[in-house]
Amino acid sequence: MSFSLAIIGRPNVGKSTLFNRLVGKKLALVDDRPGVTRDRREGAARLADLSFTVIDTAGLEEGSGASLQGRMRAQTEAAIETADAILFMVDARAGVTPDDKYFADLVRRAGKPVVLAANKAEGRAGEAGFFEAYTLGLGEPVPISAEHGEGMIDLFDALRLALPEQTNAPAAEDEEAAPRQFADDEDGSDLDLAKPLRITVVGRPNAGKSTLINRLLGEERLLTGPEAGVTRDSIGVDFTWRDRKMKLFDTAGLRRRARVVDKLEKLAGADALRAVRFSEVVVLLVDSTIPFEKQDLTIADIAASEGRAVAIGLGKWDLIEDRAKTLVTLREEAERLLPQVRGCPVIPVSGTTGEGLDQLMRGVIAVHETWNRRISTSRLNRWLLSAVEETPPPAVSGRRIKIRYMTQPKSRPPHFVLFGNQLEELPASYERFLINGLRKAFDLPGVPIRISKKSGENPYEGKKRG
Repeated sequence: MSFSLAIIGRPNVGKSTLFNRLVGKKLALVDDRPGVTRDRREGAARLADLSFTVIDTAGLEEGSGASLQGRMRAQTEAAIETADAILFMVDARAGVTPDDKYFADLVRRAGKPVVLAANKAEGRAGEAGFFEAYTLGLGEPVPISAEHGEGMIDLFDALRLALPEQTNAPAAEDEEAAPRQFADDEDGSDLDLAKPLRITVVGRPNAGKSTLINRLLGEERLLTGPEAGVTRDSIGVDFTWRDRKMKLFDTAGLRRRARVVDKLEKLAGADALRAVRFSEVVVLLVDSTIPFEKQDLTIADIAASEGRAVAIGLGKWDLIEDRAKTLVTLREEAERLLPQVRGCPVIPVSGTTGEGLDQLMRGVIAVHETWNRRISTSRLNRWLLSAVEETPPPAVSGRRIKIRYMTQPKSRPPHFVLFGNQLEELPASYERFLINGLRKAFDLPGVPIRISKKSGENPYEGKKRG
């Protein structure tokens, strides 16, 4: 079932940029100056497997009904009236403004499903504005970058949750399917078993990705051959493993950018990276005969930067002679070379013989569960207290950095927020110390861990903790 989505927000927050990304064409004019869009514009949008109508609107501004701003606002109000859902967008770099709060009330009164998007959230500059967006009372904000295409998988999930009937997602009332809400003193998970698990298989050319997927499917579904570069488009295939629904994406082999001169190969590479962004787990297939070359590490780093869980398949294992020694060596290499996803499953596999495929899928399931995990606030802070006492943060200009509190606002991947004083001076080495400590204390292997810092008062001060 299709639906219509109106993109609403004050001027220059990136509404037209997101509109163009969703429709896949530069239909709406985009410029740094505010107020470029005046009329509402409709387009046929696609996001993963969702097809819908998206409506670009003028920036909401106050003004009399007869003024240009007033007439533009009337067009936007008409779009709100006709749309099935509203995507309210704020600028994470500018933070929440009085206009955002005023128009958030307008959107709330419309009585339509609302998705709150914090645009321009890439990098550290958008972190403070992202957390401020919670104050609008429109639910959990979705951090995105309309310009760079980041956060589209989170936007996809938010749309499915807001419009379960139109997107064929499980209804929010369904206790088994909907994400649970957990109290501060409870561990939990955002895992939704009713949704197909999206897995993207990536690697260098001729690593055996298509052969591996064909063996999993039990049929020659994908074209294979000894030549490198047979696969060009990212192909999605529905698949069920032990009653668990999945969607497997085969991708083109990724070479170093300097070696790519053919335009078609560039397009295939870009398509592969899009598939990574829309996946939940990335399986990096490494050629065991020439393992962990620079491009393998680059691909793993891309997957971690996109916040995806990672499992490593040691492909062409049937060609390895001293298997026990080689496996120990390669697992040690993975730990040393890929600290951003330390502890990820490293499984020897062969698409030719089918060896190791069950172990690989078990590893994918395990790392996906970790990716969805939430840790209770009370457990986090008990651990933080002992970690800071054992290894205090360094002093800056004679004043010691104080870390007072930690919480986990979201999973997929696990994202933690530190509260305290002078946190902007916290060295990267101490952040790595905290990340490694979290990974070890709470058993978080194979997933990237995000840490944000917020200086100021502890918002949970005085609240009862478990």
